[in-house]
Amino acid sequence: MNTDSPAPGPVPALSVAMSVYNGERFLVPAIESVLAQTFTDFEFLILDDGSTDGSADIVRAYAEKDSRVRPIIRENRGLVTSLNQLLEEARAPIVARMDADDICRPERFAKQMAFLADNPDHGVVGSWSEDIDEHDQPWNASGPDHAITNDEMHAVAQNGGQLLVHPAVMYRKDIVQRVGGYHAAFRHCEDYDLWLRLLSETKMANIPVRLIRYRHYAGQVSKKYVTEQTVGAAVAHEAWRARQAGKPDPTADLDTLPHIEELDAVFGEQGVASRVRARVARGILHSRNALRDEGFDIVLRHISDGGDRSGLWRTVARLLRFGEPVLAARLTAALAR
Repeated sequence: MNTDSPAPGPVPALSVAMSVYNGERFLVPAIESVLAQTFTDFEFLILDDGSTDGSADIVRAYAEKDSRVRPIIRENRGLVTSLNQLLEEARAPIVARMDADDICRPERFAKQMAFLADNPDHGVVGSWSEDIDEHDQPWNASGPDHAITNDEMHAVAQNGGQLLVHPAVMYRKDIVQRVGGYHAAFRHCEDYDLWLRLLSETKMANIPVRLIRYRHYAGQVSKKYVTEQTVGAAVAHEAWRARQAGKPDPTADLDTLPHIEELDAVFGEQGVASRVRARVARGILHSRNALRDEGFDIVLRHISDGGDRSGLWRTVARLLRFGEPVLAARLTAALAR
């Protein structure tokens, strides 16, 4: 059943879009952080995607207390469908993304709205993040902060790097809709594919201030689906390369991505599958989950194809620490051949 509150009154300056699925554990502080923003002219769309916990009741309770909250309660359809529905339902010309397990700093919306007002040629603005664990304590995240300027983002994209923290992003609704919103084929990396498509349509930037507290914990999607996410991101990058070369994007109308072995044929280019396997092999070496699922076979195929073996001997030791001696032995044999 689909239920949502009416949207009375004047059109707000900003629509905040949050999708929730069984998110009751961290939902209250996430909602509270949005409602406590210093910038107040917004509507807060919270879509409960068929949760089986108490998430929907929490959303309804906040809708009764604050008229800015617009609940959408319905059956489960998945995150990509939910994000596109939120985009369609948003009344404001600018949309701020927010996840149900993160925390906004009070000045987040004010700073991002001011940036977009001062930079009308920019369609997307994110921010740096403060990484926290499930207990709100600092999380030691590796890697540099995200690029700041549009030129820097293009350079990062060239190397397949990450561009934006999805729940920290604010964008102009019409530009995102013009590129087709979120694509269903890129489940678990739908945001990265969208950023790469937007690079050709508008300027993007990050405010070098930590405007969101980004949470890490064992049950989050990015931890459970590392292999699928990494494969999808690699394919999205190949699609970006094709577009940059003036070629059609073979992923544009797909509902699901092809198997890695089919990529050369799909893209009409030799070497695509090999590049994707190489990126996946590099991207999953520290993931316990990925090294225990189909990601391990991708690593073995990468080795057998003569791919770069940097860091793979250390992965043998890592597998032993993970309690996987059989996988460690298989990787050792592959590296020794």
